[in-house]
Amino acid sequence: MRYRQLGHSGLRISTLTMGTMTFGGRGGFANVGTTGADEAARQIDQFLDAGGNLIDTANMYSGGVSEEYVGKALAGKRDAALIATKVRFAMGRGVNDVGLSRQHIITQAEASLRRLGVDHIDLYQLHEWDGVTPLEETLGALDHLVSSGKVRYVGVSNYSGWHLLKALGISERNGWARPVSEQIHYTLQSRDAEYELVPAAVDQGLGILVWSPLAGGLLSGKYRRDSKPESGRHLSDWSEPPVHDEALLYDIVDVLVEVGEAHGVSAAQVAIAWLLTRPAVSSVIVGARTSEQLADNLAAADLELTDDEVARLEKVSRPRLLYPYWHQLGIAQADRGASPDGFHRLGSADLTLIGPHLNES
Repeated sequence: MRYRQLGHSGLRISTLTMGTMTFGGRGGFANVGTTGADEAARQIDQFLDAGGNLIDTANMYSGGVSEEYVGKALAGKRDAALIATKVRFAMGRGVNDVGLSRQHIITQAEASLRRLGVDHIDLYQLHEWDGVTPLEETLGALDHLVSSGKVRYVGVSNYSGWHLLKALGISERNGWARPVSEQIHYTLQSRDAEYELVPAAVDQGLGILVWSPLAGGLLSGKYRRDSKPESGRHLSDWSEPPVHDEALLYDIVDVLVEVGEAHGVSAAQVAIAWLLTRPAVSSVIVGARTSEQLADNLAAADLELTDDEVARLEKVSRPRLLYPYWHQLGIAQADRGASPDGFHRLGSADLTLIGPHLNES
C-alpha cells in the first residue's frame, strides 16, 4: 500500500480507502450489500493488514448501522485507522432531520460520534449540496466542530464546480476550517468530473477521493458486449452513473480486459489503477460484498500500468470538449502555432482536461 497527502493538508492517507456502504444492508441498502457485523470486522481487519488507513462511511448508510459496525470493528484499535463520515441526507421524518443547517450538522455529528464510539471524526464531509441553507451557516457549523475538537478535517462531496469554489471562498474569507478534499464519482465510464472538479482540485490544492470506481460493477469485466452476468443490476436499472452510450461502455471494458490479461489481473484492478494515475486523486474508495472481492480490489494498489496502457485507456474514454473548453483548445493551438517555441497559455489545471486534445492536434 502507498500513501499520499490529502490535498494540501498534512494528513497522509492510503491510496485505497475502505468503503462501507455494504455494511448493514438495511432498507434500500440491501440492494448494494448485506454485510453483517462479523464479516464487516473481518473486511476491516483485511484492509488494515494490507496497509490501508482510511475507512469511509456515512450516517445514512443503513440508517447508521454502517457506522455502528465500523465502531465495533475498531474497538480497541482506534489509532489504527482514520475515520471519514458524512452528513446531509434525511435521518428522520422531522422537518429539521435533513440538510446542512447548523442544527442538523451538529446533531448528526454527535450521533455519528456515539455510533462510532469515538471522541472525534478525522474527516467530516458534506455529503451533497444544500441549496436552501446559507453556506455561511453550514461552514460555520463545521468550523465549530473543528474548534471543539470533535472533527479534525472537513471535506465536501458531490458538489459542482461553483459550489466548491464558493465554499472555499467563504471559508477563507471568514478564517474557518477550509475543506481539504472532495469526494466525487469519477471513472473511465464517467469522466464528467474532468470538466470542473478535477481542475479545481489541482488549482485549489484539494485531494480527490473517488467513490464507486467500478461504476457499480460496470467496469468489473463481468459486463461484456456479448455476455451479461446472471446476477447483478442490469444496464436499464443503472442510475449511478447513467449509461448514455452503451457501445462506448463496452469499448472501454474491452480495453480494460485486454490490459488486465497482459498483467494477469482483473479488469477491476486496471480500472482502479488508472484512477490512481489521475491528477489530484489522493485515494480510491473500494468496497466489496465478499472478502475475495475486497482482496482483488486491494491488489490494485500495487498494479503499475505502462504509459502506453494509460494512454489507451485515456483515449478510448476521453470526454468531448464542451464550451468553453473547445474554444480554449482552439486558442491554445493558435498560440502555439504563432510562438517560435510552441508556447501556449494553458496552466496545469487547464491541461488536466484539454491537454490530451492539445497533444494530439
